Amino acid sequence: MVSLNRRCASVRQAVAWCYRGGSISAEPRINDRIRVPEVRLVGPSGEQVGIVPLAKALELAQEYDLDLVEVAANARPPVCKLMDYGKFKYESAMKAREARKNQAHTVIKEMKLRPKIDPHDYDTKKGHVVRFLKQGDKVKITIMFRGREQSRPELGFRLLQRLASDVEELGFIESNPKQDGRNMIMVLGPHKKKTEAMAEAREAQAARKAERQGGSSDTAEDASAEDAPVEAPAENPEA
Repeated sequence: MVSLNRRCASVRQAVAWCYRGGSISAEPRINDRIRVPEVRLVGPSGEQVGIVPLAKALELAQEYDLDLVEVAANARPPVCKLMDYGKFKYESAMKAREARKNQAHTVIKEMKLRPKIDPHDYDTKKGHVVRFLKQGDKVKITIMFRGREQSRPELGFRLLQRLASDVEELGFIESNPKQDGRNMIMVLGPHKKKTEAMAEAREAQAARKAERQGGSSDTAEDASAEDAPVEAPAENPEA
């Protein structure tokens, strides 16, 4: 009964700590923080050493100049591995950073048009839609009706159909035009996935950078050739 009360008290204390803004560490236990009599040991190269006493595992860790890291705490006995924990944390952080860098977030851009839009403004708006679709983003097209324009919804429908036809090589109609109060809305989806668009953008950026570096080196060579001293013509001894 006493042990049960102590366990409940420890749970309440942990909950109170989390409620106050604290957090329970998610990092594995290492070295002397491991509190079990024996562990299933994995060697530095992934080889299975077997079940050994904790003291023996710590001794091997010191011998190899490595850390003893608990990688499976819920196993019986817990599984521990000999590794360089600092290097492991650094590599894990780099992998997580690279994964976040390559992670593609679907973004919905919005473009607003009027039913009687000027041809120049239409070309400008269409250019933005083309850019968004090339980037792998969805585009929400909104036709805004005002006054008597609300009685001519076919004007907005024809404009949306025209825009979808002009960009059909880059996108498709994901959501058909529909009336929403004073507005008419259509959603265009890109043919190209966001990850593909990001990869192509990085390749294009690398190509432009290489081209600039190549151009600067050619300019430097031309400049050095122009700055080179010109040899004077040899005098004619017979003259």
